[in-house]
Amino acid sequence: MRRSRKVKILATLGPASSDKATVAKLFHAGADVFRINMSHTDHDRLRSLVETIRDVEADVGRPIGILVDLQGPKLRIGTFTDKSIALETGQTFILDSSPAAGSTKRVYLPHPEIFAAIEVGHRLLLDDGKVRLRVTKCSKTRATTIVEIGTALSDRKGVSVPDSTIGVGALTSKDRSDLEAGLNAGADWIALSFVQRPEDLAEVKKIARGRAGVLAKIEKPQAVERLDEIIEYADALMVARGDLGVEMPLEKVPGIQKLITRAARRAGKPVVVATQMLESMITAPVPTRAEVSDVATAVFEGADAIMLSAESAAGDFPVESVATMDRIATEVESDPIYLNIIHAQRNEPEATGADAISAAARQIAETLNLAAICCYTTSGATAVRAARERPQTPILAISPVVETTRRLALVWGLHCAAGEDPRDIDSMVDRACTVSVDEGIAKPGDRILVMAGMPFGTPGATNMLRVAFVGGDGRSGT
Repeated sequence: MRRSRKVKILATLGPASSDKATVAKLFHAGADVFRINMSHTDHDRLRSLVETIRDVEADVGRPIGILVDLQGPKLRIGTFTDKSIALETGQTFILDSSPAAGSTKRVYLPHPEIFAAIEVGHRLLLDDGKVRLRVTKCSKTRATTIVEIGTALSDRKGVSVPDSTIGVGALTSKDRSDLEAGLNAGADWIALSFVQRPEDLAEVKKIARGRAGVLAKIEKPQAVERLDEIIEYADALMVARGDLGVEMPLEKVPGIQKLITRAARRAGKPVVVATQMLESMITAPVPTRAEVSDVATAVFEGADAIMLSAESAAGDFPVESVATMDRIATEVESDPIYLNIIHAQRNEPEATGADAISAAARQIAETLNLAAICCYTTSGATAVRAARERPQTPILAISPVVETTRRLALVWGLHCAAGEDPRDIDSMVDRACTVSVDEGIAKPGDRILVMAGMPFGTPGATNMLRVAFVGGDGRSGT
């Protein structure tokens, strides 16, 4: 089964989409990778969902990616005597370390790390930014603030500190437990929340030891400021627009989305655009026109993948949401303007042999109008480099490691197939031709380009190109 689009679709699983029949429908509707949100999933449920996805994978005969999304630290205020209060703009409001129930004057903040990080003039955002406080005085146990935006505030609402770098790692004890569970269950990607600095990724990568790719969710201003460093550490990135829109002015988010998308492509790292893409489809069978435009913008920008959250996890129309996203992406990619934009954003290859080979592969394939670029890859590096070029020619990624094919399901334009390492160059070319025909990418009489690293099985050693003719028997012709 071959997709008619290059951008990939992530669908979040949840109460509306956890049984095998629905997961299969989501895949057939267009989902390439399934996200499991550990904020709402225990370990037994995680294992069950992974097993369900793998059952569907076996039925459809296509590699399917699984992304386990760690919850990250949850910063919240305490409770109020009357469960909620009303804050007035301009009033003074105190956050302190006393666990006593709060009032219209004060509330408990059980996070000493926040008191240690904030300074006079810093903002505190409560309840997804609905309440905005400005610090006027602070100590290690108390922050006096003035209310800049006031409204109703109830128990245990979240706290964001956009101007402060919190001195706490991105991994909580729950996250460490969930990370081990995800790796043991066979997750292909681990998404890390609350990334502020590149060091936040180090512990996850140390624990993962290559068993899964590590995706950094860019959702804080501190991460945007150190984006280039984070890209160096991360295997992939996510533009987490929901939290970005809380911690930064909303009008800045579209520009940041473009910044992250282009920086990730320049570095050859997959990038996912997420949050509220088809939000209205949680309760409606069709999206708004603005949502359609939003999805289209991410596709035009060259994102590797676009993601559905509550739309597929808890909405009334999970399958319709995926199918709608699939139709939008397919239509955008058939627009002549799409190719112009993708071409205009193409970066010069890095001064490495592998990048030069990848750029040459795209140019040869497009100049000769070849049917496919076939990448032999063990680690996935060769295929990711080919995808970075965003060629018009379909890319077939063949790997002897099934986990690699699943991980590559996140990457733009890659159609993945598992297969053994070839014995020699002739068997490599023959297999590329056979698989290209079997997967419906090429037909007898076509020519394909084969791209690989020699010697076989050496990760990252992309150094060979060969143009092959597909013979009448589906193997390499003379």
